Amino acid sequence: MRKFGVTMATLLLITILPAFAENIEEMQYDLPSYFSWRDINGTDYTTPIKNQAPAPTCEAYALVASLETKMQYKMGKIYDPDLSEAHLFFYPGGSIKAGYVNIIDAANYLMENGVPDEGCFPDPHRPYDFPFESLKGWENRTVKIKEWGWVEHDDKSIKKALIEHGPLMVCMYFWKDFYYYRGGVYRHRWGRLTGGHVMAIVGYDDSQECWIVKNSWGTEWGEEGWLRIAYDSLWIAEWHGEGTGVMYIDGIYGNLMPDVPKIQIEEPEIYHTYIFGKKFPTIFRKILLIQKGAPRIIGNFTVKVKAENTEKIEFYLDGELKYVDEEEPYEWNLETNPGLHTIEAYAYDEDGDISKDVVDVFVFL
Repeated sequence: MRKFGVTMATLLLITILPAFAENIEEMQYDLPSYFSWRDINGTDYTTPIKNQAPAPTCEAYALVASLETKMQYKMGKIYDPDLSEAHLFFYPGGSIKAGYVNIIDAANYLMENGVPDEGCFPDPHRPYDFPFESLKGWENRTVKIKEWGWVEHDDKSIKKALIEHGPLMVCMYFWKDFYYYRGGVYRHRWGRLTGGHVMAIVGYDDSQECWIVKNSWGTEWGEEGWLRIAYDSLWIAEWHGEGTGVMYIDGIYGNLMPDVPKIQIEEPEIYHTYIFGKKFPTIFRKILLIQKGAPRIIGNFTVKVKAENTEKIEFYLDGELKYVDEEEPYEWNLETNPGLHTIEAYAYDEDGDISKDVVDVFVFL
């Protein structure tokens, strides 16, 4: 009888344990009905919306969106880190002509080399390939990851990965009506299939049955640059090879807060026209022989720079030093011939560390 009792107990364990383990697993991953990296106990860990235009650099922008959010969460404070999408696009082999950087190559590059801050390689917003090189010493200003991987397509897996790993990169197809999205929960209604795009999923909302997504098309698109897309409207693309089209990154480390200058050319701004100093959104964006996205300048104009941790600013025009400013506000009166020109601004701190920004402009007169 004792032997029979042991046998029966064993059979019961074999029968009950799998179901018990499954229930435990369900309990461990009881997902909340709402989650967003824009609201973790009242704190928004995402960084400001950026604009990739006019270049097809979405893979790099989505990866950086995830990285910057994870950096602030890891540091436990909001300090608006700004990483170089241009570096992460070109160095792993991206090409404007080809129209993309392989997102797998970019993720592997993050593991092996990392990505530096924007001041090492600012995005020039050019619609063509060009010779590139990050500032000397960029290797000491990088953020790296320890791992990346793919997430299964089902909603539960994506939600779970969002909570465990942070914002996710999603490769998706989109239709023409996506360009005209202005708000609400997006569902495809009209228009032909236009192409593919990569964005960062930062959260979800079961009450509206939608994903919360960060795009890189500027603040004039969507909900000030953000998107809510229905669960059943996330058309995950398949151009990435064997992966699922939803990627996570994790294990960030490196120089998360480099002690270097921060610089931004505030004026002129891409996709704007300046008439004797007055600023207007550019209306006719596609004009032959005028670089797409380049600010257009008519009449007198003052270049304005915002900088932090800075002792002086050097202004360059087409590679030639034109002016040095050691006091705020950092400004320079542009004087040049008509045509396409490149403005560069270099910021120096008291230790000699350098950061830069760049913008191409088209001068009419």
